[in-house]
Amino acid sequence: MSKKQIPKPTDSELEILQILWRNGPSTVKIVNENLNQKKDVGYTTTLKLMQIMFDKGLVKRNEEERSHVYSASLEEDQIQTALIDKLLETAFSGSAAKLVMQALGNSKPSKDELNKIRELINNIDRGDQ
Repeated sequence: MSKKQIPKPTDSELEILQILWRNGPSTVKIVNENLNQKKDVGYTTTLKLMQIMFDKGLVKRNEEERSHVYSASLEEDQIQTALIDKLLETAFSGSAAKLVMQALGNSKPSKDELNKIRELINNIDRGDQ
């Protein structure tokens, strides 16, 4: 699937994808229980969202069991890349520097995160990326 074809999940759909990435294939019941740890979400709401996500191609559904088991259709990094690309174009006029400066200015990165950022920059300078 090319970057242009990757469906952009809504915030609610992204929450469900996070659960599926963390827990692996899950029933609607399991996803709903996880969602309810943060906020009250009805089972039928979760079911409807997951059906929509299936139609959009965000999740796959195994219908062999009595309870359908859903799994993410895409890897977490594929969705993150698509979301960052969209944000980069719409909010930062395509400037990666503006995006990174804003992100670093809004949070206090740990020493480990800063080291990873330095390593990435060094790799880009050497042409490794």
